[in-house]
Amino acid sequence: FTIEPTEQTLSLYVIYECHHIEPRSVDSYLSGICSELEPFYPNVRKIRSSNLVSRTLRGGKRLYSQPVKRKRALTSDDINLAFERLHCSTKYDDLLFLTQLLTGFYALMRLGELVWPDRHDLRSFTKVSRRTTVLLTTHSFEFTLRTHKSDRQFSGDSVLVHDDSLAGPRVVELFKTYLALRDSAFPCRAELWLRHDGSIPTRSWFIRQLRTMFLDDPLVCGHSMRAGGATALALAGVSGSLIQ
Repeated sequence: FTIEPTEQTLSLYVIYECHHIEPRSVDSYLSGICSELEPFYPNVRKIRSSNLVSRTLRGGKRLYSQPVKRKRALTSDDINLAFERLHCSTKYDDLLFLTQLLTGFYALMRLGELVWPDRHDLRSFTKVSRRTTVLLTTHSFEFTLRTHKSDRQFSGDSVLVHDDSLAGPRVVELFKTYLALRDSAFPCRAELWLRHDGSIPTRSWFIRQLRTMFLDDPLVCGHSMRAGGATALALAGVSGSLIQ
């Protein structure tokens, strides 16, 4: 039999994959296959775009796709609950977690911008926010994200939280309280976010704190902060272009 790709062989491949993986992923598989085969079979992308292959893929999605499982965005009530439970705590790590949670929620930060990855090979000090970048005023605080995945120019971004925004004065005061404790415990350390033992908080540590706070809700994850903050801004009437 011929090994040259045809509409029939790609269509059969689509049906086979739809029985074993999520059909929405088959699109990506086909793109990868076309990239590998194109130097040898220049017409493979035309075959991929044929009616037979496209309709087979569409039918596979209708027959075998599973509902998308989305994580729950945190609400303002969730943030108020966390604040009421932890803002009077005498434990250093409780204050650290609460400060990161509120900062991430109101500044629309990704979890990876606040903590270190669990995998050691993914950790880099070039992504760690520094204490020296913090700017405090009576009504706001600001610090710099040195690099992150959307920073194509490697110039860093400033995170600014003001007390006349949706966040209110409690977030600014909370950050100042955490900063005073951090400076007292670790006056010579460069990292902004530090746990009570001097280690940089990791993703698994933050998720454990998050699950403890929200009673092991499986729909709450690290992205819930950013999604919840964006939703809160939209409900407050902020335009979509500004939220982005």
